[in-house]
Amino acid sequence: MLLMQPMAFAYPNIETKPQIQSANTTDTPSEQPQADLAVATPPSAEFVAVPFAFSSESLSTALGGAVVVKHAGQVQASILGIGLYSTNDSWVTYLSARNYQIPQVDSWLFSVETYQAQFKEGIYYLSELPQLNQEADKVVTLGDESYTRFHAQYVLPWGRGVNGAARSLARSEEAIKWNPLTSGVTSIKVSPFVQTRELQSYEYLPQKSQGVALELDWDNRDNGKNSTQGGQISLKFSRDFGSEDRSSWTTWEFEQSAFLAIGASDWFAKQIMAFNFYLADTPTWNTQSGDNYHRPPTFAGISLGGFDRLRGYASKRFTGRSAVLYSAEYRIQPKWQPLQEWPVFNLYNVPWWQWVAFAEAGQVADEFNAEALHDDLKWSAGIGARFEVESVVVRAELAFGSEDRQFWVMVNQPF
Repeated sequence: MLLMQPMAFAYPNIETKPQIQSANTTDTPSEQPQADLAVATPPSAEFVAVPFAFSSESLSTALGGAVVVKHAGQVQASILGIGLYSTNDSWVTYLSARNYQIPQVDSWLFSVETYQAQFKEGIYYLSELPQLNQEADKVVTLGDESYTRFHAQYVLPWGRGVNGAARSLARSEEAIKWNPLTSGVTSIKVSPFVQTRELQSYEYLPQKSQGVALELDWDNRDNGKNSTQGGQISLKFSRDFGSEDRSSWTTWEFEQSAFLAIGASDWFAKQIMAFNFYLADTPTWNTQSGDNYHRPPTFAGISLGGFDRLRGYASKRFTGRSAVLYSAEYRIQPKWQPLQEWPVFNLYNVPWWQWVAFAEAGQVADEFNAEALHDDLKWSAGIGARFEVESVVVRAELAFGSEDRQFWVMVNQPF
């Protein structure tokens, strides 16, 4: 059974390269003093629309479209909108506005995203229900989902952030170094959020989470859309402070990626090995107030399964206190690239495509220790194709797990 569930969306990685003019043409932007930089007149907004159609178990046949606006009011800013409607009367909408700046505030980027959806035959795994063999119960029911997140990102003034946050979005043209003071982009992001999920016949389950996330990130990749060297490390804390009808909770997530170019060949322009490690925990898991534990609802807590982590399983298939995941990908970029000549693609700029084979192993546990997290590891493996379409990476993947197989179509690299 092939399955595609567009039950969540990720920001597209739309890199922009600010147009920089300088009398000294031998210096790269990050080497020039801020006073020597002059930004040219921003280009006009670019509008691209892409229709799509697919079929899935939970949606039946769905029709929709995506709209991307690059240079949306500011040279580094972008807007993405997605909407779809299905034959079983399900619908999904997503809208994001990314990387805006306040005049004269060079070190900050501001973004917002919002998602609303209703699934008439939504598939959910609910660990809050009475369990058998510690497995979450699968239910199929009408589900209303939403989230809104605001992001305020401060780019530290070193490495590629020395000339301001907007310029840090440009692709790196320097050799990768392993000192954050001279290489990569170091940032601190604060993200207030509100997330809801209401399931028919399960109204007694938690329906809302509201709080703030704090993320520390060092992005030392050479290219966020098609990395060949370097890596990225992040540490994210999320906190829901609770209310009279909602328990408070805290989670943290650590992620480390690394990329290694292994050379070209007669057929392939690039060959890359990509690795990722993910570790997460809920330190408040066993804390109690009366009969209530300080644990997040399944839709907001630690999980594996979905289009980014353990892709051979349905979205949020495994939920619990903590998780670990090991991922490896072999990415190859063929020299043969016929897509730009195909009628369906010749309306769009498609500079490259990529073939991928991947494998993952991970586990979710209700204890945070190495033994529990590595007991009976779940595995996932698959193949996929990825394309850069109008500065957005689109990927289609077929992934296999021990229970089923999943077909995902999504934006962005998984890591």
